Amino acid sequence: MNKLVFVTLLWAFSFSLIGEFLAGRVDSYFAAFSRVFLALLVFLPFMKFEAKNAAMYAKITLIGAIQIGAMYIFYYNSFLYLSVPEVALFTIFTPFYVSVVYDLFARRLRPLYLLSVAVAVLGAFIIKYGSINSSFWLGFLMVQGANLCFGVGQSAYKFLLEDKGFNEQKGLFGWFFVGACLVTGFAFGMFGNFEKISLDTTQSLVLLWLGVGASGLGYFMWNKGACEVDSGTLAIMNNALIPAAIIVNLVFWHKDADLARLIIGGVVIYMSLLIHNRIISYYQKNI
Repeated sequence: MNKLVFVTLLWAFSFSLIGEFLAGRVDSYFAAFSRVFLALLVFLPFMKFEAKNAAMYAKITLIGAIQIGAMYIFYYNSFLYLSVPEVALFTIFTPFYVSVVYDLFARRLRPLYLLSVAVAVLGAFIIKYGSINSSFWLGFLMVQGANLCFGVGQSAYKFLLEDKGFNEQKGLFGWFFVGACLVTGFAFGMFGNFEKISLDTTQSLVLLWLGVGASGLGYFMWNKGACEVDSGTLAIMNNALIPAAIIVNLVFWHKDADLARLIIGGVVIYMSLLIHNRIISYYQKNI
């Protein structure tokens, strides 16, 4: 749980940094590829290859291709149609994907989990609800594509490592970014705007931070933390990012924010964790 909280704080800056410095200024495919390539460089010295684990490496590569590679393509392009608050608003559906997909992998259904996840979604919706522009349908679908990829990837990674009993993840995680690089690199080569890859100093530093910090350190700790909690808690923590991102916007970027909504929504999300703890106790006693 501590890892998920730490990464939530780490990622709270990402929405604003992308919206303020990259969206519309730097080619989205180039930004996505650069970010995962830098993250791959972080883990390159730790990567291992053992023939007996070849199938495991292939599966992790596929998960990275979906969770990060495909997700970033949808995510970065969504900023072309939506404002930063709108992108954040539409991410509130991610917990549903995480909870349901994990149960599908585990071949079970725990419907009460959806209750606590729904409360978390309600809290995030209270915080981020606002006006929607005319391009919202296309942007909405892009964000949902990103949400689905991120949810499927988290659930698949958690289920795979639990199923195989893999505890050492540092030497494995580089393959995660290999998959992401393959997808984003192909997309950049096919669809990238090479006239928008010239970066100023600020944009270079933002990409460096997003690649090494938010992606390299962030996704490793997030997926590692995902293996240490149950799927319902993981789903709820996906929405804890929203109030954190609002606070960053308010404090560092002096953006307008409805403090009443922030407080009420934050309390609702916290309540969802309390409800979820009760649900866990119920399943432990009755199953």
